[in-house]
Amino acid sequence: MANTKNIIISGVGGQGILTASEILALCAMEEGLDVKKSEVHGMSQRGGSVVSFVKFGEKVYSPLIEKGAGDVILAFEKAEALRWRGYLKKEGGVVIMNTLEIYPTTVSLGLDTYPENIEEEFKKFGVKTISIDAVKLSKEAGDPRTQNTVLLGVLSNFIDFSYDTWVKVIKFRVPPKTIDANLKAFELGRSIKE
Repeated sequence: MANTKNIIISGVGGQGILTASEILALCAMEEGLDVKKSEVHGMSQRGGSVVSFVKFGEKVYSPLIEKGAGDVILAFEKAEALRWRGYLKKEGGVVIMNTLEIYPTTVSLGLDTYPENIEEEFKKFGVKTISIDAVKLSKEAGDPRTQNTVLLGVLSNFIDFSYDTWVKVIKFRVPPKTIDANLKAFELGRSIKE
């Protein structure tokens, strides 16, 4: 893997974005790659936007991802995918998006509207778009808190890390009592190729 990979992980506070970015970064380190990670928490404890940039390759000099340079957006919430679209490569970019919609306060109060047709917007943008119901799959795995691991499972199809690396890092990073549910969630996500 000579080229640097640029992954944008976005969502809303409390969805496990930071845990997912840590698992991804640890996997890259386990594979012998240089890794840089940057996070913006904002009002995350109040359900606000959270984003993490994870860059890895032979040599990485900065954790920041420039607009138009992202290889993958891994979005835990649909509108958050749209928020970061400008950072995605038009040529070869991939968006993996949870179908979950979390309405911000302004939408709940009727002061704003939730964006419509988000999947179609990405398709018009010309990038590969994968929409999955990570909530449903996490419940199938036995723990609704494993949505982040479901999404990492889908992401694993687009990153050239060994399966054993993913499993080792997930076992290391998640709480011991949730290992089985997280591994099942990872498998369910990994089974989604398109």
